[in-house]
Amino acid sequence: MDIQLKKGLLDVCVLSVLRDGESYGYKIIADVAPYIEISESTLYPILKRLESAAYVTTHGKAINGRLRKYYKITQKGLERIHEFIEDVKEFERIYNFIFRGEQK
Repeated sequence: MDIQLKKGLLDVCVLSVLRDGESYGYKIIADVAPYIEISESTLYPILKRLESAAYVTTHGKAINGRLRKYYKITQKGLERIHEFIEDVKEFERIYNFIFRGEQK
């Protein structure tokens, strides 16, 4: 898969996990991994980028004496998911045009 396409998909996959409620790194990886490959070294730059773009906010919470960073989607992050859905609909129209008459 094209690296830029995968990067965009991962961003929206992470936002989609957070749409269900706030979460933390390890849990986000566990929720996304069944659908698309993701590692810690991939996730944390994504989370930093999403935070910089105001798609997520963060806060710390002490768990068993350690501070765990939690991520929460913002309204802007929800809007990004909806933009992505519209992009996919457009991509699907183009895909159907390209593959018209082809056996799937």
